[in-house]
Amino acid sequence: MLEILEYAFMQKAFITGIVIAIACSLLGVFLVLRRYALIGDGIAHISFGGVATGLLFNITPFFGALIFSLIGSLGILNIKAKTNLYGDSAIGIVSHSSLGIGIFILSVANGFNIDILSFLFGSILAIKQSEMVLSIVLAVIVIAVIYFFYNELFSITFDENTSKTFGIKTGFLNTLLIVLTALTIVGSMRVVGLMLASSLIILPAASALQLRLSFKKTLFASAIIAVLSVILGLYLAYMFDFAVSGTIVLLNTIMFILTQIYKKVKSMLIKK
Repeated sequence: MLEILEYAFMQKAFITGIVIAIACSLLGVFLVLRRYALIGDGIAHISFGGVATGLLFNITPFFGALIFSLIGSLGILNIKAKTNLYGDSAIGIVSHSSLGIGIFILSVANGFNIDILSFLFGSILAIKQSEMVLSIVLAVIVIAVIYFFYNELFSITFDENTSKTFGIKTGFLNTLLIVLTALTIVGSMRVVGLMLASSLIILPAASALQLRLSFKKTLFASAIIAVLSVILGLYLAYMFDFAVSGTIVLLNTIMFILTQIYKKVKSMLIKK
């Protein structure tokens, strides 16, 4: 296990993957409980348009994805606020419009290439120093905001209406959550790719919630599950030449199944 850490590209992969995993898993608990989990998929589609635009105009795809995801996430909130559409419809309108832009740009630029595929499906073992730094910065911002706004986020997660009566700015916090999701999706783009980015948000959180722990312990458990999946995923991918992103997601799926089994066994023991 320690042998693979001798390689610089593996060191970068582990550092980036672990930090991103923590950010995704912590944010995921709030999103899953608020039934916002699938917004990650919508923002991933929005980011795709940014990646394609960045490649077309020779701009760093990370920045293209970041700009598109932030504008798109705010666009979702704006459409939801100014129309009688539900949130999922607003997500669908913005995400598919951005996806259409991306596909149109690719057709103009003569189709897919290896750069696009690496952003769609992840390429953490080939991550550049600049991409690693940007991913870590975005992840640290997400973790820091969750830490400083923990009480407010906790409050609106379980009772938004009551939180509003106590003067908590629920509109601002809802905007903050979707912006954090955008940052997290872009940050995890090189780890598991845009097509699987939301899996790092949903699966560790869903697994941790099966354990029925206190809220803080659930956050901690979610982070542990996510970090373990990244560490084991990188190790197995290196040893057996598996696809890294797919391996990480499959490990998260296995962990979710294991928590389900644990919950059922625990329930049976209690009944006895």
